[in-house]
Amino acid sequence: MLFSSITFLFLFLPVVMAVYYMVPGRAKNIVLLIASLFFYAWGEPVYVVLMILSILFNYFCGRDIQENAEDSRKAKLSLVFAVTVNVLILGFFKYYGFILDTVNSILPTDIPYRELPLPVGISFYTFQAISYLVDIYRKKAQPQKNILYFALYISMFPQLIAGPIVRYEDIEAQLKNRKISIRRLGQGAVFFIIGLAKKVIIANTAGSVFDQIAGVPASSLSMLTAWLGAFSYAFQIYFDFSGYSDMALGLGKMFGFEFKKNFDYPYISESITEFWRRWHISLSTWFREYVYIPLGGNRCSVSRNIFNLMVVWTLTGMWHGAAWNFIAWGVYYGVILVMEKYMWGASLDRLPGAVRHIYTIILVLIGWVFFFSPSLGYALRYLVSMVGGGAGIIDSKGTFLLFTHWLLYLLAVLGSSALGLRLVNAVPRMIRNEKAKAAAAVIIYMGIFVISVAFLVTDTFNPFLYFRF
Repeated sequence: MLFSSITFLFLFLPVVMAVYYMVPGRAKNIVLLIASLFFYAWGEPVYVVLMILSILFNYFCGRDIQENAEDSRKAKLSLVFAVTVNVLILGFFKYYGFILDTVNSILPTDIPYRELPLPVGISFYTFQAISYLVDIYRKKAQPQKNILYFALYISMFPQLIAGPIVRYEDIEAQLKNRKISIRRLGQGAVFFIIGLAKKVIIANTAGSVFDQIAGVPASSLSMLTAWLGAFSYAFQIYFDFSGYSDMALGLGKMFGFEFKKNFDYPYISESITEFWRRWHISLSTWFREYVYIPLGGNRCSVSRNIFNLMVVWTLTGMWHGAAWNFIAWGVYYGVILVMEKYMWGASLDRLPGAVRHIYTIILVLIGWVFFFSPSLGYALRYLVSMVGGGAGIIDSKGTFLLFTHWLLYLLAVLGSSALGLRLVNAVPRMIRNEKAKAAAAVIIYMGIFVISVAFLVTDTFNPFLYFRF
């Protein structure tokens, strides 16, 4: 079930909210857990069993690590066992087909296998479970004795499907006691409406443009059309994923939870290092805390630090998908980050801000080509077209798409910075009377919600990119 669906907006969410606000405090977690499992089972009726088994397994493993806390060897063995099982389950569903395809292409074999659909959200809830276990081992968190609370931590539907990846220590207290209020409900609704508009108005429209361009062979694209495709995908994936994250934060507030933000206007960055401090913050934080630092971080030799960075970014690429283009995407960013840190970072800092921004956007767009390409060969052909090696510099298709979607690109550029939100709130800010200011804000956001619903009703194109990750 998508957040950006009529079923969710006008059936699931209103019913859950009504029941949640009516029941007494102790029953709220039960309502939210049942709703979360139902939400997951709506699209994954079989894999909800896998999630329940994951909850039970990690619950007891957390208790076991704590019980062996005085014996560091036993505690470490318990942790290694638990993490290994989690990684193997994730690896089986996500990578076994990729591994067999690779073996069959390298060796004179033809090992048959049955393709299994990837359990939605498995990468996110597995990483949450691993962080929970590691934090218990590090004594940063105590194991949750109430299995209901732990089950809700793993399965909570606002952030279940696509994050943000929530660390247990950040919401441990909120699982037991949290405040709900009309004010917080209103704040959550604003976040949700902003995210919904990002998703259905900008991301879906940009995605439909990208699909038109992606349907043309890469070598047949003009330079203009190829760049337009890269920009369209960049806007699609940003507004798609950040929109979903905003909706998740908004839903969290509506149920009394506070999640950390997952995006901080990454397209205004002036270096790739800054970009990855602003993009998918919860994933970058997870890899830093649970892979990069345990490997030695930057408190080591230069060669070891480079190795650590490349391991992290290769794994980041693999996390996003079981294909060589995702691995290449991760390695690509790993190399650039190493170069910024040890070669041209100081020189980059001395350049004018506009130049640094152009540098960053160009490298990010090249990265998205690797990300959206079905193969490395396609990515290379697409990049050749971006420098004019395809069907020339300009063609009628690119010109037509640019002039018929100029408003989309203007909205996307404005929405990629804080300026877009400031413009939305400009009218309420100019009103001095508090009641009138609140009324104006309600009218504006209800208008945005109505327009978003209209887009949903009239448009059948409503994918969510990060479901496959």
